[in-house]
Amino acid sequence: MELLFTLFMPLLGAILLLFVNRGAGVLAKTFAFIISAISFLLSLTLYMNFDHTNPDFQFVTNIPWIGSIDAGFRIGIDGMGLLMVMLTTFITPIALMCSFDSIKKREKEYYIMVLLLQFAMTGVFISTDLFLFYIFWELILIPMYFIIGIWGGKGRLYATVKFFIFTVVGSLFMLVAIVWLGYYVGTDLLGNSAGFTTDFVKIRSALETAGMAYEVQKWIFWAFAISFLIKVPLFPLHTWLPDAHTEAPTPGSVILAGVLLKMGTYGLIRFNLDLFPEAAMANASIISFLAVVGIVYGAIVAMVQTDIKKLVAYTSVSHLGFVVLGIFSMTNEGIQGAIIQSVNHGLSTGMLFLLIGFIYERRHTREISDYGGIARVMPAYTVFFGIAMFSSIGLPILNGFVGEFLTLMGAFKSTVLNNHWYAIIGATGVIFAAIYLLWMFQRVFLGTITHEENKSLKDITKREWAMLVPLVIFIVWLGVYPSTFLKLSDISTDKLVKKIERVEMKTNDNLSDKNLIEYQSEEN
Repeated sequence: MELLFTLFMPLLGAILLLFVNRGAGVLAKTFAFIISAISFLLSLTLYMNFDHTNPDFQFVTNIPWIGSIDAGFRIGIDGMGLLMVMLTTFITPIALMCSFDSIKKREKEYYIMVLLLQFAMTGVFISTDLFLFYIFWELILIPMYFIIGIWGGKGRLYATVKFFIFTVVGSLFMLVAIVWLGYYVGTDLLGNSAGFTTDFVKIRSALETAGMAYEVQKWIFWAFAISFLIKVPLFPLHTWLPDAHTEAPTPGSVILAGVLLKMGTYGLIRFNLDLFPEAAMANASIISFLAVVGIVYGAIVAMVQTDIKKLVAYTSVSHLGFVVLGIFSMTNEGIQGAIIQSVNHGLSTGMLFLLIGFIYERRHTREISDYGGIARVMPAYTVFFGIAMFSSIGLPILNGFVGEFLTLMGAFKSTVLNNHWYAIIGATGVIFAAIYLLWMFQRVFLGTITHEENKSLKDITKREWAMLVPLVIFIVWLGVYPSTFLKLSDISTDKLVKKIERVEMKTNDNLSDKNLIEYQSEEN
């Protein structure tokens, strides 16, 4: 029941907000924040009752829905899903609190959209039915479209349309994959009366038992992969992200960086690796190459940005390249690193966007050249920004170091990639990150104040302290004692890696047999 309450609490809040008077902005924002905070408390009960020694889905609900396609309301979480749900319920109340001052128009409608967004994001991470997963995946597009399109910046219409087109194209690929997979498993493997199924557990079990022809598997793999890689986003499918980040209101950027991008990395592990390990191994080198290119490309482009927010947006392209590299290393260290780095990125980059929003509300400019020396008048703000920056760089004892170290270690020792250069070139992203972030920090915070407007800037308020302190606590916690969170997904990751290793051994044996037959034929 805890999982059901965690899922439906934001939806209930959004429905109740419909009956609030449009002019009651204070009531709307307070109510939305309380609802979202309750969701976070509910997710903590999931954490406390979760059995981290069990790799299977827990808190399962399975209600038949559409019998003709064997679709149902099926939800459950494993360790990875729990981490993503907790990240969602943690980031959303902070984003809502950030909205109190930055959102001035149509407040009631805005808070309804954010609660709907939380409902849909939670649904994505707990769905164990492909039909239900697709509904939640598509539902996210609606509130995010309006959040950017109505409450965004001057270029919001262009950014919204671009975001919409990229997302819809990716969703069409996913829809084709779900229909093809459901029909293949339902008809050819299960032979059920419907001739179709969207039950993830049934599909996974059937594929593990009977397998899938590689010629079919590779096409379904890429249909899912394109959809998820757009959402990550991976180079060269990233071009929608900087515009969406730059034009979205601060809370929208926090949610986008903190949670939405993680749907792509979650999908790659949940579907591409778990259901199609053979195709994943065959295409790991291609995707890992693009991940490494994205790490270096995102860092270089970030280095030349003059807008602070766009600079941080490009860091996401670079940092999420580490996550994808870790996933397709297909090692325990790499996948665990990818999962924890997804959480780390949500905290550190979300905090950076939050801090950029604070300074923008005071100065109404994001140009680096309009600042300089503000550490003299905003010392507390500078300290918080420094913590978020060093976390993003990957400084030891902060969360970013753990994730990047594990992903690079996984890539280095990967027998699937079988090439140390992925890790070596990827590691240059850490150096580039230090260069562009420290250079930006120097130009914004250090030196003398050269603009008169900056002399009267006020340091962070009590409400801003309340938003930043929880983020710092988890940033340090994950850096000092990451096993608190790593243990949640350790068993399920180990199970996945063992499955991949079995497929790898089988593939190698088949290749050996094929080579032996060819050799014997040549001898004869």
